[in-house]
Amino acid sequence: MQRIELGWFIPTHSDTTAYGDPSATVPCSMEMFDRVTQAAEDAGFEYLLIPVNQHCWEAWITGAMLAARTCTIKPLIAARPGYINPVLLAKMVSTFDQLSGGRICINLIAGLSDEQSAGEGLRYSKEDRYLLMEEEVSILKALWTATGPIDFKGKFYDLKNVSITPRPFQKPYPKFYLGGGSREAWEMSAKHSDVHLFWGDHPDNVRTQIGQIREIARNYGREKEIGFGMRLQIVCRETEKEAWDAAERLIASATPELLQRTATQYGTSAANRRMQELAKTDNSLIIPHLWTGITKVRAGAGVAIVGNPEQCAATLQKFIDAGCHSFCLSGYLHDEEAERFGRMVLPLLRARNPDRIAA
Repeated sequence: MQRIELGWFIPTHSDTTAYGDPSATVPCSMEMFDRVTQAAEDAGFEYLLIPVNQHCWEAWITGAMLAARTCTIKPLIAARPGYINPVLLAKMVSTFDQLSGGRICINLIAGLSDEQSAGEGLRYSKEDRYLLMEEEVSILKALWTATGPIDFKGKFYDLKNVSITPRPFQKPYPKFYLGGGSREAWEMSAKHSDVHLFWGDHPDNVRTQIGQIREIARNYGREKEIGFGMRLQIVCRETEKEAWDAAERLIASATPELLQRTATQYGTSAANRRMQELAKTDNSLIIPHLWTGITKVRAGAGVAIVGNPEQCAATLQKFIDAGCHSFCLSGYLHDEEAERFGRMVLPLLRARNPDRIAA
């Protein structure tokens, strides 16, 4: 059985306890980033997802700063097709890996929409973004493992006699993560990812999709290499009532404009469309304690586990039993929720899964 690993999220746009309420917003700063990252490291989280979009602070610089100011946690930073030449990117990642002593992992993101990509100067369709990503990841892996210079000829890149220094600290190279609900994303994960991260959904659906992606991975001889995880929000409090009160506060101040913008944002993303479908579930619940409320105010992975420590641990266990071993979590405020999780939920998960969670 695969070891269970836990990741946390750093809000490089801003933090909040109430979407739509400016007075509840905690702005970005080095002090806030330090606070969240240290809380996550102290709580036992192993990796730190650093987001990338037009509203966030730049992820590579932020990740480098945070790696230098911590001891164990690994920044999970996006490699987006077309943004960085793959030879330079291979050198950046391996340098980061060496200087941090093996503390980096790579998040493969094709982009949530054609509009966002075009707005940033990338005129590639979704199909081409995945083809470009395939070439770039193939180049990264080749440069990191070759015994000498490589040649590569593809649709987008034509490289001759290329090598890099240094080689990665982690062998053969850092882990790759990918989250996505489209067939292109599944194919990419099946061929290249160490972990495919699902966004929140019914555990039975996740179990079924794990089987489908593993079957695709079989075509590449990787059915035993690929792992699976969940990207989830969490709202845990000492009592169930306190948890639901905090969850409802998160969305109570949302304006009609925010609700409308969220409902239509990134409509070409299969994963985001699924979030909006789930937002329409009865009482905003997929199963007890798995709540879709945040999907109404936040694009992306907005499904949340809500409850007291035992309820949160039991809900996470449903995904473990479905076949997931990696959990990338977030909550509000992010430093406070990380501390609560490490203190109240993680011991229960360890008791349920002896020898599968690192001390």
